[in-house]
Amino acid sequence: MGIADTAESWEVVASRTPFEGAKTAVRSEQVRMPDHAVVRRDYQVHPGSVCVLALDEDGSVLVLRQYRHPVRHKLWELPAGLLDVPGENPLHAAQRELYEEAHVKAEDWRVLADFFASPGGSDEAIRIFLARGLSEAEGERYKVSEEEADMEVARVPLGDLVRGILAGRLGNPGLVTGALALSAALAAPGGVDALRPAQAPWPPRPYES
Repeated sequence: MGIADTAESWEVVASRTPFEGAKTAVRSEQVRMPDHAVVRRDYQVHPGSVCVLALDEDGSVLVLRQYRHPVRHKLWELPAGLLDVPGENPLHAAQRELYEEAHVKAEDWRVLADFFASPGGSDEAIRIFLARGLSEAEGERYKVSEEEADMEVARVPLGDLVRGILAGRLGNPGLVTGALALSAALAAPGGVDALRPAQAPWPPRPYES
């Protein structure tokens, strides 16, 4: 059986949304604690995200370098994007992001890892897919804009990414989680073939098949 997170919801005495942006919002709630005290909890309401760890036949990972204004850094990341449409199938979103950001398609898809980005301050849930059997996508490249107009694309050996993470040189949460999860999966019995199928259930973000 092993250990597992469990869904639970404490009583919300009052709730309001003091800020609502284009994609996310801030919710402020009064929550009753186990000692019966009522305390305020403010958090970001987020639609959820997908990331794609695209692994080529040489063992290299497709990564992007992109400016992230809140942290004032250019970060190496996996192709990723928001689940903009309620109930959107995360596999379809991941395939779209891989095409739009790297003009690449993949034949084999698995679920690599699911995690909450910052559960103390956001409800964002992220699913990372492992994509293999890579090839260039057909048609014209997707036209990028804003931060993506300055984006760099590279393929980096998985071992180099793991060493960069452990040395503190790489800090994007999707990349860190994905690279370390893949490294663990490759060393485990059954390897990546033992990973969950691409359409595995995702309770934090239910979706249509």
